[in-house]
Amino acid sequence: MIRTGACFFALLAVAAPFAIVPEIGCGRPVEPGDPVPGLDRAQQEQFKRGRAVFVRAFTPETGLGPLFNANACGECHEDPVTGGRGDEVEIHVALVRPDQTCDPLAELGGPVLQQQVTPALKSALGIDSEPAPAGVPLAHRTTPDIFGFGLLDAVPEKEILAYADPDDRDKDGISGRPNHDPDGHVGRFGRKAQVASLRKFNGDAFLIEVGITSLADPQESTIGGKPIPDGVDLAADPEIDAAALEDMDAFVRFLAPPQALRLDRSGREGRKVFARIGCAACHVPVLETGDNPIRALAYKKVAAYTDLLLHDMGPDLADICLGLATPSEFRTGPLMGLRLMPQFLHDGRAKTIEEAIRLHAGEASRARDRFQALDDQDRAAILAFLKSL
Repeated sequence: MIRTGACFFALLAVAAPFAIVPEIGCGRPVEPGDPVPGLDRAQQEQFKRGRAVFVRAFTPETGLGPLFNANACGECHEDPVTGGRGDEVEIHVALVRPDQTCDPLAELGGPVLQQQVTPALKSALGIDSEPAPAGVPLAHRTTPDIFGFGLLDAVPEKEILAYADPDDRDKDGISGRPNHDPDGHVGRFGRKAQVASLRKFNGDAFLIEVGITSLADPQESTIGGKPIPDGVDLAADPEIDAAALEDMDAFVRFLAPPQALRLDRSGREGRKVFARIGCAACHVPVLETGDNPIRALAYKKVAAYTDLLLHDMGPDLADICLGLATPSEFRTGPLMGLRLMPQFLHDGRAKTIEEAIRLHAGEASRARDRFQALDDQDRAAILAFLKSL
């Protein structure tokens, strides 16, 4: 360890050249749910206000629904309540058209089909959830944890694009490529990296998951593409004011990644094995943020273990397209906070880290096969490392 003032810096020996990466905390360790270090007093107060908005439970009278997946952000991000992944599984839809473009089926209620309805909507239409369009692929999505999202948002596009190799020019079998939003910005959020900015990700979540309108998203979603019946929406739009939405956005933006646990000898060896067998080619150990108006997010090295790019994961994991992502392409999932996750992969089908590794295919096949060929000691070492994140 290297001591610098009141902070400690850890030597992250995962790939050459070695990277000096600051541990998340200065002084006491940062716990899940803490803000990033270095916020000023006003930002700390905004973080606290935003947390209150994040866990606020809405009712039909205060804007909930009429279609929704949860009555509060904290209902899904509940383990811990301040940003962890819950056990909810959503239903998403989209369709590859004959011209190979991806249709999110917005005219039929896509791409997210809400699984709950308010009593008024049930009384009006007799439904318990948004109806699924007939004959289209369905995808299952677990709730992601949102630790460190503000740091990921602060990574410059050029940093992400530097890892892209869509034509596999280096012939290593890995050809990550970026997704882009409709305005051409590089995507980084969502299982398919279809959302480019944290602000949009947060605003969309309020409308899509809770049914709460705002000045940014002033209109309620349709019911399977059809208008909401009269008298069902009990609250006037917008259902949350700009200040509350800004505070919630700040809470997510300032939420720190969990500090990795101290590694024993096995874990330190596992970190080397992780790099040696090729996992670090996609789960890039360190990304660096750039210039940022929030000093606490500027020019930070983030042990995120992701390149934020799309990779083909093979036909067995494939489900739907989204944006430029094909059904078998998924964004490399960040591994910060991995030890806190109750289930793994985009749909939660893997119940252990080892099972998730064994289900990797496509561009990850070589790394998966090398993992499976490891002796018991090296396999236990790499798992010990991953369980420290």
